[in-house]
Amino acid sequence: MSAAGLTPSEAARWAARAGLPLPADRHTAVAATAEYIHSVVAVLRELDFGDTSPALAYRAVEEKHDAAV
Repeated sequence: MSAAGLTPSEAARWAARAGLPLPADRHTAVAATAEYIHSVVAVLRELDFGDTSPALAYRAVEEKHDAAV
């Protein structure tokens, strides 16, 4: 995606390449949604997870809650 953003015609072209032809009235909405998703993913890419273990290393266990303080 360019710095100028995804245009409605580009969104239609990419959707068609993926086998998802879009009606003309959806091009603008799909382009706006793709831009939003791109902005969220860009923020996530900037996060530093440091020593965070991969999900495969995590074991969820049921916690025992104690009412005593």
